[in-house]
Amino acid sequence: MGRKDACVAMAPVDQYRKQIGKQDYKKTKSALKMTRLKAEAKKSGPGIRDAFLVILAVLVFMLCVYAFFYLNLSTELDMDLDVD
Repeated sequence: MGRKDACVAMAPVDQYRKQIGKQDYKKTKSALKMTRLKAEAKKSGPGIRDAFLVILAVLVFMLCVYAFFYLNLSTELDMDLDVD
């Protein structure tokens, strides 16, 4: 069985962990808040971009359908006028 006196000195790993923990506290609250906001923006960014691409694809499809019908109907009207 170990004695309480035997573990008076900290292990190097524990000292290292303690130093790293102190570094986090040195940051100001505003810096931590900005870091958190950047991380959240990065997570939500692709969702917005994907939604924009879907909407853009739907609009392009509707434009193609509109152009198809417009061109077909306009040529039929021109042919009807030429017959007279």
